[in-house]
Amino acid sequence: MLNRVVLVGRLTRDPELKYTPNGIAVGKFTLAVNRPFSNQQGNREADFINIIVWRKAAENVANYLRKGSLAGVDGRLQTRNYENNDGKKVFITEVVADSVQFLDSKNSQNSGSDQQNHQGNTNNGYNSNQNANSGQNNQFGDDPFASDGKPIDISDDELPF
Repeated sequence: MLNRVVLVGRLTRDPELKYTPNGIAVGKFTLAVNRPFSNQQGNREADFINIIVWRKAAENVANYLRKGSLAGVDGRLQTRNYENNDGKKVFITEVVADSVQFLDSKNSQNSGSDQQNHQGNTNNGYNSNQNANSGQNNQFGDDPFASDGKPIDISDDELPF
């Protein structure tokens, strides 16, 4: 069986953070995800998908994402139901996030370098060998990307992605 959901969209409001009686953090937010086609009037529509995130990831979402933030969510689809005060059965479908990626650049939000530092926690180890070859030459001469401990001055417009 397979139950995977991958979404990219913008938050429709600030995330909501609560704690269970056992002290476990749980966050909730809604992600607006554009549909890949236009309607008959030529307008793009969006789906509004409820997301649930737990523990440290919930705290990071609440601290660093805001209404309008671009986020990527990887998780699973979950349905549940309950009986409301009128005796009607209410069905809820939501995504339980395994991970949330912060996709906005640090310049597009006011959270500054703190957001970039916390984004590093979700990079799956891509920077783990960043300084491994620092100061060494390769077969093509000096490595222009070797770090001498100073930040590289490059604008987002110069990046190929």
